Amino acid sequence: MTLLDSLRGPQDLKDLGPNELTSLAAEIRSRLISTVSANSGHLGPNLGVVELTIALHRVFDSPRDPLVFDTGHQSYVHKLLTGRQADFGTLRQPGGMSGYPSRAESPHDHVENSHASTSMSYADGLAKAFRLRGEHDRTAVAVIGDGALTGGMAWEALNNIAADRTNRVVIVVNDNGRSYAPTHGAIAAHLAQVRTTRRYENVLDTVKSALPRTPLVGAPLYETLHGIKKGIKDVLQPQVMFEDLGLKYVGPIDGHDQAGVERALAHARGFGGPVIVHVLTRKGHGYPPAENNNEDHLHQVAAGTDPLTGTTFKAAARTWSHVFADEILEIGHKREDVVAITAAMLHPTGLAPFAAAYPDRVFDVGIAEQHAVTSAAGLAMGGLHPVVALYSTFLNRAFDQLLMDVALHRLPVTFVLDRAGVTGPDGASHNGMWDGSISQLVPGLRIAAPRDAARLAELLAEALDDDGPTLLRFPKAPAGDEVPGLGTLGGMDVVARPQAGAAVDVLLVGAGVMAGVCADAAARLADQGIGALALDPRWVKPVDPALAPAAQDARLVVTVEDNGISGGFGDAVARALREAGVTTPVVPFGLPQEFLTHDTRGDILKRAGLTGRDIARSVTEAVSERGSEDSDSVVGSR
Repeated sequence: MTLLDSLRGPQDLKDLGPNELTSLAAEIRSRLISTVSANSGHLGPNLGVVELTIALHRVFDSPRDPLVFDTGHQSYVHKLLTGRQADFGTLRQPGGMSGYPSRAESPHDHVENSHASTSMSYADGLAKAFRLRGEHDRTAVAVIGDGALTGGMAWEALNNIAADRTNRVVIVVNDNGRSYAPTHGAIAAHLAQVRTTRRYENVLDTVKSALPRTPLVGAPLYETLHGIKKGIKDVLQPQVMFEDLGLKYVGPIDGHDQAGVERALAHARGFGGPVIVHVLTRKGHGYPPAENNNEDHLHQVAAGTDPLTGTTFKAAARTWSHVFADEILEIGHKREDVVAITAAMLHPTGLAPFAAAYPDRVFDVGIAEQHAVTSAAGLAMGGLHPVVALYSTFLNRAFDQLLMDVALHRLPVTFVLDRAGVTGPDGASHNGMWDGSISQLVPGLRIAAPRDAARLAELLAEALDDDGPTLLRFPKAPAGDEVPGLGTLGGMDVVARPQAGAAVDVLLVGAGVMAGVCADAAARLADQGIGALALDPRWVKPVDPALAPAAQDARLVVTVEDNGISGGFGDAVARALREAGVTTPVVPFGLPQEFLTHDTRGDILKRAGLTGRDIARSVTEAVSERGSEDSDSVVGSR
């Protein structure tokens, strides 16, 4: 039995000596590499926090002292140290361990969302609750990366934490200079000085060479810093930034020095008030393939990765992200007014080729979706057409900015949402099943959903020709085969029609990739003698006016979308038909309105009934139950 497997929980760590702790760290890294390479998941971030996580559990008393991991993708080591070693082989597998903290798995997991910059707010609330309940020996610990510190919510929390000197909050800044990719912004640059500058006599030369190259603000910022009376040395030290807020600062500490980290954390715990512990770590530490990967230090690896080399055994399929990357690059060649914004997701959203070709036209704002959207509004006001590329799930964080800062001003901003619909193994917080509902609420916003790669190119071009706000959504999946169009109905594409001479019994309308599913269902219905017309609406908002007369002549209208069933495309179609006086029943198919557990994308869609086979079966039953066109029965929604 290995030392790691012998641990029953965090309490067993407290009895280990220095040599045993070194051996344990090596065993953890080995387990991380073998399991994550086989199953997929976040590798680089976890390799970087091995010593830090061991130290946290040796100093604090989890779960009585809650450890809140910001974003949560770096919590694998925490899982291994809290009695879950035996199940770690099921990581990100159907029915297995989550890739993020999970309250259902362990009392040591207090927070299970995976959206960034929230940990300090949770810790603030927990610490206040402990104080009010008279539990003065409990400490709330937030572990936040320098990437997550770029999010505005983190600074809102700091503002409140610093105002109350009695709350027992320890904030561990895991500073590796990166979120997914290198961290951007002034705060990141401030912290970076600690990593790059150790002696005062080198500071001025560093500032002279680096700051003037910063677009727009470099030279003025240098002059300002040069003239500050307290001295450039103090300005460049991060403790000034935090202590000016009233927070005790400890650091910077080498995050891979086990004993040093422990001493710093113990000092912070004993202080009895809010403390910042600044820990310098290296993403991918201890694993050469990750350390030498300059793009993201193997932030996330696919299943079937070679643990010896960090490369995948199987060539990656061409995804929707790849298609978008090619199209936006081609558009960039033709249109100088097109600029791009992303929130720490340059490579995952497909903007890296565009950035390489046009570095002055891409803005990575860090983990700050709200700022990204309002900054895009300003760019549009200035005469440009910004493309805001985000994961679908992260648009939720910037809804107010989409509504009030972009749509209210009717600005030409195009939102490109990657990972829309079901993402699968990433779990509940990453499924992009909300944007199709919340964006339906936004006046003047047009929403497109391509069914295949060719339609992505068409719709992106149309969106960028619009003089108002537009949104384009596509899934995390291979782009797949083309779904040919057989004609048009208004602005919609026909993707399947009844056999010659057959009546249209059912109108199938599939949003985005679900148009192909509808085409498959139509073929299956034809085998049952049911005539089906399948349509790809292309633009799911507004509903095409040509849909109402087509629905009038059908016995049943079926909508299919990979979005939550409430308030999405199906509801919009039902409302549009009702307003047009069409009484044909509408049956919406979509994702159940619940937090979906992690699984493969295909299996989640199957369970939701979003396959051609399932839809054809349900429609056949519905048509049979109706009996005749004048039946008053209405099929219930899934």
